[in-house]
Amino acid sequence: MISLLARLFLKTEGRDVAALRKEYGILCGAVGIALNVLLFAGKFFAGTLSGSIAITADAFNNLSDAGSSFVTLLGFQLAGQKPDSDHPFGHGRIEYLSGLAVSMLILLMGFELAKSSLDKILHPAPVDSSWLVIAILCVSIAVKLYMSFYNRSLGKKLNAPAMLATAADSLSDSVATTAVLIATLVGRFSGLMIDGWCGILVAAFILWSGFNAAKDTINPLLGTPPTHEFVDQIKHLVMAHPAIIGIHDLIVHDYGPGRVMISLHAEVSASENVLELHDEIDNVESELREKLGCEAVIHMDPIVTDDGITEETRERVAALVHCIDDAINIHDFRMVAGPSHTNVIFDAVVPYGFRLTDSEVEEKIKTAVRTLDGNYFAVVKVERSYT
Repeated sequence: MISLLARLFLKTEGRDVAALRKEYGILCGAVGIALNVLLFAGKFFAGTLSGSIAITADAFNNLSDAGSSFVTLLGFQLAGQKPDSDHPFGHGRIEYLSGLAVSMLILLMGFELAKSSLDKILHPAPVDSSWLVIAILCVSIAVKLYMSFYNRSLGKKLNAPAMLATAADSLSDSVATTAVLIATLVGRFSGLMIDGWCGILVAAFILWSGFNAAKDTINPLLGTPPTHEFVDQIKHLVMAHPAIIGIHDLIVHDYGPGRVMISLHAEVSASENVLELHDEIDNVESELREKLGCEAVIHMDPIVTDDGITEETRERVAALVHCIDDAINIHDFRMVAGPSHTNVIFDAVVPYGFRLTDSEVEEKIKTAVRTLDGNYFAVVKVERSYT
């Protein structure tokens, strides 16, 4: 149905990714509102007919889902606004906020369902389970599974956390309704009143889904490292230019899907013409913008490539550093000779949670460098990678 509506109402030809994300988000939000309102009406009727508090609670769960879909729709609408003087990086993170709002609604419904189920356990009552009620529950499960499928599919395709949160909500709803259906069938054929116990299990599942959905939206708001695939794309594109010898200090700033800024240091030969190198760096920045859709700022790091002693020493120091731990890498290597000693200057990158403190890493590297030559003094800056 979503594909059909997209063909009828969306113009996909020649549209950029940001515009398509906005339109698909609004379309999915509108469809979600319509389906959830219909499910609420059907389940509320079934709950009133049967006297089942679980079915009635499930109906109001769908009504809250309609509100979640409205939040998703509003989030995509606001996130699609162009940058302005107050928000020069755009409004993309509103999508994360709308996803967080959806996850909060999931958690709220989980708590409410747990309270209703506990009351049902303490005060059991028989449930009237007609075939009409059972049919309504079956249709509801099928609709919710479909909503979970299309939201997850588009959420992954468009990298939309709000859609993924809605998909998790729809899946938890289908499980909840399945448990209600099982309890209804058991009550019909055996007379056992397990409505409340099934509700407790469902509530636990809903709370777990809400927690995971909240985590998936809070993390990008706090700041997470880029994916390995995106980092590899950046490295492959930059290193494809012959003037670039190496890159380091890559930082990716995520201001919402489709709004990414990156900065990196590109190592270039110190013997090359600086104007030609600057032109090449400009070309790399333009290519990153065109092919990966990100704004890039590249700092040139000139390194000595025609000094055999410097290159040989760099390789020997790198080998010694790897003897301390393979996880440590070095960059920005240079040597400054003086009358009494030579400073060997470089940065050492260590992973987060490393077994040694920064001062211990620095001391071990200094000691290792002294073993190469008693006149070598290491000047080391220990840092962490942002990728």
